Amino acid sequence: MAAPATAEEIHEVNVRYHDLAAEHYDAKWGIDYGEVGQGQVTGKLAKALGGPLGHYARGLEIGAGTGYFGLNLALAGAIDAYTASDISPGMLDVLSKTAATLGVDATTVCTEAAELPFEDESFDIVFGHAILHHLPDLDGAFAEFLRVLRPGGVVAFCGEPSHYGDRLAELPKRAAWSLSPAWRAMLRARPVERDGAEIVEEDSLERVVDVHAFTPGRLAGHARGAGFDVVKVSGEELAASLFGWANRSFEASARPEDVPDLWRKYAYHGYLALQKVDRAVLEPRLPPAVFYNLLVSARKPL
Repeated sequence: MAAPATAEEIHEVNVRYHDLAAEHYDAKWGIDYGEVGQGQVTGKLAKALGGPLGHYARGLEIGAGTGYFGLNLALAGAIDAYTASDISPGMLDVLSKTAATLGVDATTVCTEAAELPFEDESFDIVFGHAILHHLPDLDGAFAEFLRVLRPGGVVAFCGEPSHYGDRLAELPKRAAWSLSPAWRAMLRARPVERDGAEIVEEDSLERVVDVHAFTPGRLAGHARGAGFDVVKVSGEELAASLFGWANRSFEASARPEDVPDLWRKYAYHGYLALQKVDRAVLEPRLPPAVFYNLLVSARKPL
């Protein structure tokens, strides 16, 4: 059995993978910065917090990537001063360009989550989307989140893979990759046009950048262990995630310009419809552990 990767190795792999993915990341995931994107992000954050979305003067995003979460929050007026942190210079470069196009004032900082270069009590909210599962030192990271928050400030993370949901998602991913040649032939779409070596490297790196999949208890434990209180953990997306992962896998195999608008509309509206089913039918009735995504929030004591 191979020895577990060290923190330095995890850092290097994550930087390489996200730098490779940066330029086509928004297209791959269908990221939107309009009303739909803002509605998705504010809805997720409100769900994580367990109530109406507040207004925050100073916000720090951990693992900001290309800015999907933080830029949409800034556009929606939920955050005034937005600081985006990430270990990938490539991702932060794309975020800065997008922020300039959108007219958002964003400060970018290339840093590890467990070694934040900010003064104590610098922020009102520390947040992120699909980032905790990449961090090798979660206890160190949560300690830093607590340190840089003002008393009464909140931490909130969305889109973290659950232990069971992550395994369920492998089924539609594998099925879609197997069927992708037939799918491309049906839609007359050519295979994705990127350097073959880069595709192989990115795909191989993607398999190792995800360090954790969480149970609700484990996720809450990291927050409580750091000294946070009022800890909440909830789950979202079951039907929508299975549908979405299959479609994303199909689309990732083809050149973006060859994917018909009709298909994109079907995939997008189908995903939104199943999100509503999840919210209305499944989330109120099933335990958080069975969903693909977990959301966690907590407060720094006064």
